[in-house]
Amino acid sequence: MIPIGTFITHSAEETFELAYEIGEGLTASAVFLLQGDLGAGKTVFAKGLAAGLDIDPADVNSPTFTIVNQHDGRLRLYHLDLYRLPDTGGADELRELGLDEMLNESQAVVVIEWPERLDGRVIAAAYRVRLTDQGGDARHVEIRRTNTSS
Repeated sequence: MIPIGTFITHSAEETFELAYEIGEGLTASAVFLLQGDLGAGKTVFAKGLAAGLDIDPADVNSPTFTIVNQHDGRLRLYHLDLYRLPDTGGADELRELGLDEMLNESQAVVVIEWPERLDGRVIAAAYRVRLTDQGGDARHVEIRRTNTSS
């Protein structure tokens, strides 16, 4: 079960562990929209999810230049970083990436960093994970079920 609520982590390891526990509990497809400033811990969270899916977290890096990386574990993980897409008008790029196919895959977890670049697209039944730097290594992690990408 994916915990809904607000959590405070005090280190990158605690952020990783929170995501690990979520990944470990996943048995079917899920979509995570990771929001936060640069350095907020989005990729650490993605690495934790991957580890919980039996994927080596060392293999999970922010796919800034490739935009999407695929990893196979108990469930397939698609890790997207949309930072390099235009603020608006990224629909063609999203189509070329095969986002619709990823979202419709029955045994896949899709993690999207910078979901605000989804060009207004609504992703139903997603989890919005907002990470906020609280100073030092502390992070405020808010996990909400959402029907929008905002």
